[in-house]
Amino acid sequence: MLIKIMRSVLAVVAAGFALPACAALNVFACEPEWAALAQEIGGDKLSVYSAINAFQDPHHVQAKPSLLAQARKADLAICTGAQLEIGWLPILQQQTGNPKIQSGQAGFFEAAQFVRKLDVPASTDRSQGDVHPGGNPHIQTDPRNIGLVAAALAQRLAQIDAPNAGYYQASYARFAERWHAAIAGWEKQAQPLRGMKIVGHHKAFSYLENWLDLQLVATLEPRPGIEPTSKHLAEVLELLQRRPAAAIVRAPYNDARGSEWLAERAQIPALVLPFTVGGSERAKDLFGLFDDTVQRLLAVLK
Repeated sequence: MLIKIMRSVLAVVAAGFALPACAALNVFACEPEWAALAQEIGGDKLSVYSAINAFQDPHHVQAKPSLLAQARKADLAICTGAQLEIGWLPILQQQTGNPKIQSGQAGFFEAAQFVRKLDVPASTDRSQGDVHPGGNPHIQTDPRNIGLVAAALAQRLAQIDAPNAGYYQASYARFAERWHAAIAGWEKQAQPLRGMKIVGHHKAFSYLENWLDLQLVATLEPRPGIEPTSKHLAEVLELLQRRPAAAIVRAPYNDARGSEWLAERAQIPALVLPFTVGGSERAKDLFGLFDDTVQRLLAVLK
């Protein structure tokens, strides 16, 4: 009997020591692009959860019980930052009580800290709408930003999961090689897009515009975060008569009615770009995201 008890104890102890070596690091990603990037670098060393999908507005998220449960067990939270998640993430951090993912801790990673922000306002007030004081947070629409964030994320993963540091660095090196080659390919394909004029719904593609030298003529929102009004749409239509654009661009989560109304009257296509991973059938990963984005824009010129 004693021998059986001792064997049981030894089995439990052995299992207890084995678990940390094989247990995956729990990653809570605020947006799909960072979930995809974490998976590229972390592989099976990570268990990754995305708080939202590509058809949800990242500005407006509810701190639901399902999110709380995932954040509570997270070893690392990867978010955009630049106040994109200001309406829900602080609530989540406070209610979970998880010390690992609090601001300033190694387990809290803000992607926007590692890139140069665009659309940084000189000053902000409520009359300007939903303006981000730190600049435009939609950094993932430029693949060069993805590359910068990937390098920083690999270092952070190595920091908080030291036993697997070599794995993360090697995985990042493979990803970076493929990514830089892909960027060169996308830029070559996108040469005909240089100078192309577009209308946006929200200023969601500023970084894409900067990368491909697209020219934003107008936005359907009269102010950031304010849905298109009939008065403003009429003003944009009048503007397009003087400054024609090739397409009206929106993200999958934007209401289609404004862009379709304008597209019919201005006789230009209303184009949905995937915006993030999962935003279209082809955008199943980060590579597919930009493959599809570039091809959808090129299709407008045919």
